[in-house]
Amino acid sequence: MRAEQNELLTRIGPGTPCGAVLRQYWHPVALLEEFDPALHPEMAERPLKTVRVLGEDLVLFKDASGAWGLLGRACPHRGADLSFGRLDPADEGGGLRCPFHGWKFGPNGQCLDTPAEPVGSRLCERVRQVSYPVQAHGGVLMAWLGPQDASPPPVPALDCFRAPASHRFAFKGLWNANWLQAFEVGIDPAHTSYLHRFLFDEDLGAIGSNAAGKQFRSASAGEVEGERWPMTRIMREFGKPDIRMTPTPYGLQLQTLRQISAERTHVRVTHGLFPATFVIPLSETVTITQYHMPVDDHHTYWYSLFTSFDQPLDVASMRAQRMKFTQMPDYRPTSGRHDRWRYNPQEQRTQTYLGMGEEDINVHDQWAVESMGPIQDRSREHLGTTDKAIMANRRVLLQAIDDVQNGKPAPGLAQTEVAQAASGPDTFDGIGPQNGWESWWQDSARDKRARAAWLLGGATTDMHETTETHASPASEVTATTGGAT
Repeated sequence: MRAEQNELLTRIGPGTPCGAVLRQYWHPVALLEEFDPALHPEMAERPLKTVRVLGEDLVLFKDASGAWGLLGRACPHRGADLSFGRLDPADEGGGLRCPFHGWKFGPNGQCLDTPAEPVGSRLCERVRQVSYPVQAHGGVLMAWLGPQDASPPPVPALDCFRAPASHRFAFKGLWNANWLQAFEVGIDPAHTSYLHRFLFDEDLGAIGSNAAGKQFRSASAGEVEGERWPMTRIMREFGKPDIRMTPTPYGLQLQTLRQISAERTHVRVTHGLFPATFVIPLSETVTITQYHMPVDDHHTYWYSLFTSFDQPLDVASMRAQRMKFTQMPDYRPTSGRHDRWRYNPQEQRTQTYLGMGEEDINVHDQWAVESMGPIQDRSREHLGTTDKAIMANRRVLLQAIDDVQNGKPAPGLAQTEVAQAASGPDTFDGIGPQNGWESWWQDSARDKRARAAWLLGGATTDMHETTETHASPASEVTATTGGAT
């Protein structure tokens, strides 16, 4: 990749070509739990926090009516910091009031009061603060940062947003790196056999339902000669995956095959939702949807949304597992460059391929992403065939930038008709027949959906129902609508 292309794809602040593309999509800007006084006591007094999204400083708040507001941080009067604003109580009409001169703004940014102005002044009618729509879905606050005079597409009805609170869990973390390298680590099916390799397997009986949600410790669906295998064993013993891609209206579906024997193959089906989200299986019945929200050019928040199609999730255990490695209030990982990501060379020889622990595999990806530097220099890369999804996604991103700059719509979920039709998408991880694996995994996915009580016992038309295409050499891959995972 040429250096100027790398610059084009990674700079996302206001006024940048790539930023203009990313602003056409919904992004997570906070967890709902960040406004829960039981977890963040300061929210009982004042439900407001600062956020930085796509290089723009904003204030996110819940006003007295219960409405969410996401406004520019600098007051449009004379630029004072609205993060110090006063949230008016319900009996004063709600809204956010700047303490400099008392100017008040509604959640939609409209100026409602300029109390120092003369009686009869209509100044406030002409003032509207920068504001963006916010919606709560799946335990996450989603925002659309598109043009002020434009309407957003609907938030797609993905499984992670449809599941009831009992069957979902959301968490996030901050990485000191650019958004694109953060996302690309998740559309690379080969890395799991190395970066996340455990040199031993835990007893599947002890793992049980995997209440804490440890990745790759659960069993794959299916059996090998009557024996169930943990994902860790498959990833460790079969490190040359056959990666195939299918373009979809929202991005790409990846089918990753690891042949176990002449009769059996491991099938892992994942998805990329353009521009910065992947969907992967945690277990037979739990899916992870992971968004990557660009804070600015050098920082990214990942948001992981866990969705169960079987039993309710043990949210307390899942949160406790992650809190051991997370600092509040900004969900910053306890490890990083400052402590060499907890690297232990003895562990690297005897327990894990990387040597950075096995309880929290997020630190594995964090190391891979952050050790590249704040913005990876892609002009020095030497890509292989296993990087085919990354190359395809970059081509789509370059085309999307060109389209938006020329007045054309951004692809995939930025388009209303695509977002309205979106559902699922189904993921899968299992050991099945070498012949007929396509229909086998799709039948298994439909059965999983049919058993999900919160889907009312019915499988829905899902985003995996696409025509199978096989792409081998990376140079032959042509994707037209989005990313991959």
